[in-house]
Amino acid sequence: MKKSKKIVVLGCNFAGLTVSRFLHQEIGDAAEITIIDRKNYINFIPNIPIEVFNNHNPADSLEFQFQKFLKRDGSEFIQGEVEHIDADNKKVLFTPNERTGAAQETISYDYLVVALGCKLAYDKIEGFAEFGHTFSDTFYGNEVRKYLHNEYKGGHIAIGSDRFIQGQSPKLPKIPVALAACEGPPIELAFSLVDWLKKHKKGNAKNITLFTPGEVIAEDAGETILKQLLPMLAEYGYRKDTVGIKRIYKDGIDFKDGSSLEAEMKIVFPNWEAHDFMKDLPFVDDQGFVVTDFFMRNPDFPEIFAVGDAASVTVPKSASLGHMECEIVAKVLANEILERTEKVDPLHPAVLCFGDMGNHKGFYMHTDEWWGGETCILKMGYTPYILKMGFKTMYQTLGGKVPSWGMPLSEFVGDHTII
Repeated sequence: MKKSKKIVVLGCNFAGLTVSRFLHQEIGDAAEITIIDRKNYINFIPNIPIEVFNNHNPADSLEFQFQKFLKRDGSEFIQGEVEHIDADNKKVLFTPNERTGAAQETISYDYLVVALGCKLAYDKIEGFAEFGHTFSDTFYGNEVRKYLHNEYKGGHIAIGSDRFIQGQSPKLPKIPVALAACEGPPIELAFSLVDWLKKHKKGNAKNITLFTPGEVIAEDAGETILKQLLPMLAEYGYRKDTVGIKRIYKDGIDFKDGSSLEAEMKIVFPNWEAHDFMKDLPFVDDQGFVVTDFFMRNPDFPEIFAVGDAASVTVPKSASLGHMECEIVAKVLANEILERTEKVDPLHPAVLCFGDMGNHKGFYMHTDEWWGGETCILKMGYTPYILKMGFKTMYQTLGGKVPSWGMPLSEFVGDHTII
């Protein structure tokens, strides 16, 4: 069959790899699929804390190559830095980056899927490089590992988020406004770090203060789950309405509300920004995130789609939302290219989260209440931890193409089973 359409996918992290695999699954040889990313591997970010607390360099087990899966599909991979999207002429400008000094190249498309993720704005937090810690990649995770196991003196630990500036546009569907990009990681770290402190006789929950720029931490969990969750944090310190981080210094954090918090360790999560070259493009919101409807399609440039953190409607910036979006885009494009009439349901935003609590236990959260729904499930035990570890194995083994029953099965087990 002649490959009559060219699909270009920008980015090959979680959302980019997943949507590329789903596109091939749905469309087969009816389209030429090309993926561009600045690197040729993925780090499985959600499991970094588990490796750190076990005193393992997270890069050793969480980094995996994806090219063999794309080759098996017949998709082409280009390692390069995306620099501009010419939406009017349906072209992407990029520079190959295997060796420095390459010339800028151009690739045309019939359909474009933006899966470039975000820029994590640690560079905007004064003092972070000298005095801050985080878990958002394997480099920073390994820095935390070395500090905890070699230098930590048992002092106070602050964990929380900087202010997230959510993009706005009159062309976006109506969604709630979040003041933090994703507060699942601070909650997860609070639970699992207490387990580490106790095992190493370094302290307990009283060593930790959680902070949030908003009125309540993890607001996207919804009121019903927060009524269960917040009492569990009673032994921790807690700061709300900090507005954001002003600066980090050796002995603590200054917040934009004028308050301060003394801490030996400052574990922070930054504002999530769109990449700089995205910010003035004609299909983005006021912050540079791609404007889409709930079929992940831009209203002004219908050949442009977005999935994952690069999409404006992805709030919070969570992997579960990205996975749902990837399935939608693959089915929408398959219907168009193959002239199918299969029904495609729009995105129904929800939080589906598996978190580590230490000691081989975890928590499971499934909720859409923040968006006006009625699902509100929070469970804790060994089952969520097993599901969290199982998803990592499934993702790496299958090269990002979690089967259609994978997420619903995890949902069913999480909703109805607990050990």
